[in-house]
Amino acid sequence: MLEELDGDAVQSVFDSAFQEFGLPDAIRSDNGPPFASTGAGRLTALSVWWMRLGIRVERIEPGKAQQNGRHERMHLTLKTETEPQADLDAQQRTFDLWRRVFNEERPHEALRNKPPATVYEPSRRKYPRKLVDQPTEPWSDVVRADDRGFIRFRRNKVFISSALRLELIELEAHHREGKSIYVVKFGPATLGRLDPDRLTRGLIVSRPRRTSSARSLG
Repeated sequence: MLEELDGDAVQSVFDSAFQEFGLPDAIRSDNGPPFASTGAGRLTALSVWWMRLGIRVERIEPGKAQQNGRHERMHLTLKTETEPQADLDAQQRTFDLWRRVFNEERPHEALRNKPPATVYEPSRRKYPRKLVDQPTEPWSDVVRADDRGFIRFRRNKVFISSALRLELIELEAHHREGKSIYVVKFGPATLGRLDPDRLTRGLIVSRPRRTSSARSLG
């Protein structure tokens, strides 16, 4: 258990998990901190670290908890089958016992009534591994953000994201009807676009639409 869900604390837990189990191909999360932000590409320092480890970052749509249904169902079972304890150490012991039963003893219908531990295979992607620079397309211009998350573009300083301090950013030019628009990317994540004629607007970011909240899954 963590007392504070700040990015550094959560990253330390993932670091331990990656050392024990290896790297996953993808991590799916909701849109809350420290996994996502309201900034460009909804990136955080944590999700940028995942991407540089070669992990595909997946996020559910805002307000659609059913897109992570198995995880939500696990949370419901956890809340139903454990009781609040007097302190964090006692609570952690309670959770550890429940986790052992959940993974090693309880039959899961989705696994043909087998416990998860009987079908688990460790990842073949070892950790630690060298962090990779995200830009890969040779036709893109690449610039490095400064220590505050700004890039230099057409003699202007444009803020991109504090999560991308000192990272390489791609500027992909799109030409149409005599006008150029630059799509700003970090790896597979599109951060926004830059209009050279309207640089006072800075990075133009499309915000995801929020749908109606989903009911809790039973």
